[in-house]
Amino acid sequence: MNKLFKEFFESEKAGGLILIVATIISLIISNTSLGAGYLDFWHMKLGSHSLGHWINDGLMAIFFLLIGLELEREIYKGELSNIKDASLPIFAALGGMLVPAGLFLVFNYGTETQSGAGIPMATDIAFALGVLSLLGNRVPVALKVFLTALAVIDDLGAILIIAFFYTKTLLFTNLFIALGIFALLLVLNRLKVRNLIIYLAGGVVMWYFMLNSGVHATITGVLLAFAIPFGSGDEKSPSYILQHILHKPVAFIILPLFALANTAIILSSDIGEVLAENYSLGIATGLIVGKPLGVFFMSYLAVSLGISKLSNGLTWKSIFGVGLLAGIGFTMSIFITLLAFDNDLIINNAKLVILLASLVSGILGFIVLKMTLKQEVEK
Repeated sequence: MNKLFKEFFESEKAGGLILIVATIISLIISNTSLGAGYLDFWHMKLGSHSLGHWINDGLMAIFFLLIGLELEREIYKGELSNIKDASLPIFAALGGMLVPAGLFLVFNYGTETQSGAGIPMATDIAFALGVLSLLGNRVPVALKVFLTALAVIDDLGAILIIAFFYTKTLLFTNLFIALGIFALLLVLNRLKVRNLIIYLAGGVVMWYFMLNSGVHATITGVLLAFAIPFGSGDEKSPSYILQHILHKPVAFIILPLFALANTAIILSSDIGEVLAENYSLGIATGLIVGKPLGVFFMSYLAVSLGISKLSNGLTWKSIFGVGLLAGIGFTMSIFITLLAFDNDLIINNAKLVILLASLVSGILGFIVLKMTLKQEVEK
């Protein structure tokens, strides 16, 4: 396992545990007498936007920058650098996106909530790797890499979905300026300009125009990642340096802040009614059932057709277990919920269902992998 991947895995693992703590704190405060003040705090205006908005549109762009840098590394030097190896997590991710979206639409097609089809398509890297890490040394490296690649591709899919399906109005002038800056940064990359400050400054300006274009500003993070020079990918590479710098701030500051700001959920007195809503059934079924089925069957299809192969350390049982962990939607699912719905009650209830479904998926994934990996060690 290369040093940067190990660092990424370790930070995401610890970040997942901190996310759990942040979520529990947020839920407790929201349902006490302090709840109203807590909600008002995140809606407090800072300039033209609320504090929560700055976190979701600003800080989360840095999260997507890190995801983009990791995706770039996987493409150039990691699991995605060899098409035979890359095809398995790609097919798994496609299945893990299409089947949950399909199941959501079974319950919601033609209703006002059908726009939430993207919610169960996402996987939370931090939480999924956090649960996997609880299994310790029994987890083979190939399984860690497979889950990471699957989740990164999944996030890329979510980013594309946000760009194409959750953009309501477009201001083309601002969009073209943003894309023009991206093109300029790509030219600087080709000219072998390696100064990170130039790229980060360009990224900030690109983010501003993207924010005011109608396209979700977090897309800037991924575009910037692919503009930053990768070179040979060694420790002197600008891409490597930035990825190394961002790991801990993202895992220990940005994602916990996102959790605190977006899990201020008022728990309903009638949870049964909430769970019976069509959008709730779509989210829960998509994450708990659709994710593992989609990941497993698309992986099986790819291997059966000879397109992909199972790496050493991967078995069909462990792939099903990883599929269950992929049902931990949390960060990305909540993020898409905020874009998909306008009704505050639906948003609140959808967040609650995401938390419950992610909890069930995490527990089931942990149990299946614990039993599976124990059996494989004994063999």
